[in-house]
Amino acid sequence: MTAPIRFIWKKSCDTCRRYKKQLDAWGVEYISREINADPLEASEIDALIGSRPVKPFLNTRNVVYRDRKLSANPPSKADAVALIAEANNLLKRPILIVDGDYVIGNDLPTAQDLLAK
Repeated sequence: MTAPIRFIWKKSCDTCRRYKKQLDAWGVEYISREINADPLEASEIDALIGSRPVKPFLNTRNVVYRDRKLSANPPSKADAVALIAEANNLLKRPILIVDGDYVIGNDLPTAQDLLAK
């Protein structure tokens, strides 16, 4: 049995809405997590990142990212988890999770390939 497909997104994000609309058009069944209505807890963020590099999970357009100059000073995983838990908008989105594989950000072609497996 495969794990359910998960989709983490933000309702006020144009990219996320387009992505969601496309998933729906493809007939994809997924568990939706809208981060404004249901923010991620630190333990969930830690599990989401897992042993993966932190940088792909960071929203480079976020004010926290810019103010803390995270481009020049990337945070440790623990620091990134704490920062994202404080400001869920620091999490890059959307995130599509299919059988442990992730598509982070606006990459529908890769999502389509992943869903076709």
